[in-house]
Amino acid sequence: MTGRSNSGLADNEVTRMGFIGTVGLVLHPERTCAPTVEAVVRWSRARGTKVLGLAAEVARIGCEAIPVEAEEMAASADLMISLGGDGTMLRTMRLATEGHAPVLGVNVGRLGFLAEVDIPELPAALDAIDAQRFTVEVRSGVRARFGSAEETALNDVVLLRSPGHKSAAVAVRVQSQPFVAYTADAVVVATPTGSTAYSFSAGGPIVSPNAEGLLITPVAPHATFNRSVFLSSSEQLELEVLPHSGDLAIEADGLLVGHVAPGDTVHVTMLPAAARVVRLGHTTFYQRAQRKLRLTGSAEHS
Repeated sequence: MTGRSNSGLADNEVTRMGFIGTVGLVLHPERTCAPTVEAVVRWSRARGTKVLGLAAEVARIGCEAIPVEAEEMAASADLMISLGGDGTMLRTMRLATEGHAPVLGVNVGRLGFLAEVDIPELPAALDAIDAQRFTVEVRSGVRARFGSAEETALNDVVLLRSPGHKSAAVAVRVQSQPFVAYTADAVVVATPTGSTAYSFSAGGPIVSPNAEGLLITPVAPHATFNRSVFLSSSEQLELEVLPHSGDLAIEADGLLVGHVAPGDTVHVTMLPAAARVVRLGHTTFYQRAQRKLRLTGSAEHS
């Protein structure tokens, strides 16, 4: 395997990763990652490379990584390493949208859908990346604009019923034309990456990360039309909160980022190539999906 991207990136975008000059670390907010961080520090020290960590996280575990703010890490790192689960990986990918570095996911604890390696495999993974034996998987993002606010997510943006309020009544407009209205507990707008998260639990389909588009899925719909809709990446999407809707909260990758009320409109666009994920050829997307989602059935028949 070489450093050539399997997702259409120019060769020179990957070959400059032939030598890792600076590594940026993002840690799980609760689990102890200190031994793994020290393993990265030892690996980097032996090669004369630099290790950056987010200031608050470095202080929490007391490691030798250089404390920096998120903006400096995104601008300086050649490789971002996520130590945690899928939530930490998404946070790292959001940080990476501001820079050029691909993200390596290291699973800490339970099986991470987005992670590429487990902790014991990390030194060998760094060797492979340093020697350009890796590929880059491009992941799209989604951007939501409401009022004066703007938020970016890698998994999904969700409009959901606020506690004590009426259901979410949301009209979907595509290319400024009315298409369908949902009445539901929530409406999820997911990227292909996010198709296996909240959207999947609500009955939405699994979408290959190589696809480009936005997946709209209602959660516990109360109306006749209860199907998911998949839009092309170039199509403009607007979500209008209808007059008979309750007040709605907005979440981006599971984080509360704002509120909207009847009459408000959320403008949603896809961000192609928002983040890049390191792949070392250990597993395919479909193998990871089988493991994480515990898929059984026809694949088990002889």
